[in-house]
Amino acid sequence: MFKNMKKLTVSAPAKVNLHLAVLDRRPDGFHNIESVFLAVDFADTLCFELVERENAVEIVMEPGSVTIPPEKNIIFRALSLFRAKTGFSKGLKIKVQKRIPVGGGLGGGSSNAASTLLALNKLAGNPLNHDLLLEMGASIGSDVPFFLQKAATALVTGRGEKIEALSAMPRLFFTLVNPGFSSDTAAAYRLLDKKREGKEIEQKPLDKKLAFGAFYNDFLPVFEEPENSVYNEIISHLKSSGAEYANLSGSGATCFGLFKDRAKAQKAAKTLKNKWNFVEFCCSCKKLSM
Repeated sequence: MFKNMKKLTVSAPAKVNLHLAVLDRRPDGFHNIESVFLAVDFADTLCFELVERENAVEIVMEPGSVTIPPEKNIIFRALSLFRAKTGFSKGLKIKVQKRIPVGGGLGGGSSNAASTLLALNKLAGNPLNHDLLLEMGASIGSDVPFFLQKAATALVTGRGEKIEALSAMPRLFFTLVNPGFSSDTAAAYRLLDKKREGKEIEQKPLDKKLAFGAFYNDFLPVFEEPENSVYNEIISHLKSSGAEYANLSGSGATCFGLFKDRAKAQKAAKTLKNKWNFVEFCCSCKKLSM
């Protein structure tokens, strides 16, 4: 262990899916995807503190209104997997300042899991190499591997475990709008499968030059009312506010507007706060990982 390191605070950034094509269903039950992930500087904060009691764990979620049962807490799962792989037995108190909405399509849980693996590895003296961390991340969740590598923009394929770093993009600015409800990823995939039943999947070729006009999200058209109207209303407002591109992130429920001009994004965020409770202005990240 690093000398005298008993406490470590890390940032767990959100991501937006600039593009999300859902492809065929795999034998393992997952779907192949083709997506462009972009990390943003809107983030949760995780503080890890070693405590005296061996194998003890306390996870404190702030605000207190955020309640996640231990068996469903992805941070607890990441810790349990790390202990199993390394024998790390130090007691831990983990305080989570939760900002990214749960079920928001911004990868908050996956980012928390990745940050947990990276922080624990550092506290334990780096016993695990990068490849093993990626393998562990993929076993926890499909989006976790993205947050374990350094490129802030990546083409993500397979079920999410295949990451191809893309060239750094110019600084971009975002207005994030969550309608006040969450979206269940598994339910969204079931709905998409139902809508596609008996139909051939049409995949439009992705332009790796990252032309925003060619991007789309396969989930957006499949949602029924009232979600459909809410998402399209938010996206319409973002476009009329000057967004270069606006869409749903992941399988919902957060929509985003992409701006090349900071002032326009900030103005959009200020305006949209009059209608929606969760509106955040943020910027693209330059890199990921600790």
